[in-house]
Amino acid sequence: MTATAPAAEATVRKSSPGAARGPRRTGRLRRVGLPYLLLLPALLLELLVHLVPMVIGIAMSFKELTQFSIRDWSTAPWAGLGNYSVSVDFDAPVGKALLHSFLVTVAFTVLSVGLCWLIGTAAAVFMQDTFRGRGLLRALFLVPYALPVYAAVITWVFMFQHDNGLVNHVLHDQLGLTDKPSFWLIGDNSFVALLTVSVWKGWPFAFLIVMAGLQNIPRELYEAAALDGAGMVQQLCRITLPSLRPVNQVLVLVLFLWTFNDFNTPYVLFGKSAPEAADLISVHIYQASFVTWNFGTGSAMSVLLLLFLLVVTGVYLALTSRGRRTAQ
Repeated sequence: MTATAPAAEATVRKSSPGAARGPRRTGRLRRVGLPYLLLLPALLLELLVHLVPMVIGIAMSFKELTQFSIRDWSTAPWAGLGNYSVSVDFDAPVGKALLHSFLVTVAFTVLSVGLCWLIGTAAAVFMQDTFRGRGLLRALFLVPYALPVYAAVITWVFMFQHDNGLVNHVLHDQLGLTDKPSFWLIGDNSFVALLTVSVWKGWPFAFLIVMAGLQNIPRELYEAAALDGAGMVQQLCRITLPSLRPVNQVLVLVLFLWTFNDFNTPYVLFGKSAPEAADLISVHIYQASFVTWNFGTGSAMSVLLLLFLLVVTGVYLALTSRGRRTAQ
């Protein structure tokens, strides 16, 4: 009797395959759906924090939204493309100021990203050799990146003071490189001051990323190149830089987006009203929105900035992916 029971159960299972498929399908659905279920809170938070304000900002750009209608912005008069036409009218004061701010931001971004990459790469290559105190020096290099932005920039504000700042004390009093103490937070020198602070706090990130990328290059390549008579410069151009190309492509894109959208550095360094020479577009849009209370025009400028960054990012990714396919 007991011997025939398992055989009977097997016969029942074979005769009813749907009963076996049911639990299998349920388990498969659970395995497939569980990752999406776990991602659902993060997706909802992303929707609320980023996408919803973005849609609201785009809607605001089509309205005549000023301090008189901000209390109930949904009832503000419809402006259509009027805010956009005002922003891109480069013969009018608003468009001319926006174009100047855009050009200043482009020059600032190119110089800052280039210097950050150059200094970070040079420091990372230098740190590849083993020497006493390398770990301590690596930690010191990362201090500007680890410091809070406000604390670091406020320190630079005190250093750039005209009368008792450290920069003028070193350049004028100690080294005698200038005829008189310079104004660093106003006038044309404000661009140099902003670039200095941006590079100082940005190059450690490039150093960290490049240093991580260098760990994936086999040391045997350098040893073989040294045996073939390749010097340091040849090894850098033939081995290091080509091997770091995927890392540098991502690094340059991230630095570009961070620098072009940087608001904290100029705002803490100069306050609400940045000098004309350091009028970055992020601060310019802030002034157009929250100083002059013209939120419709400020929203239109933000949308134009978003479109520009999307186009530049798309072109950059297309060119870099084409370069990778050509190299392969």
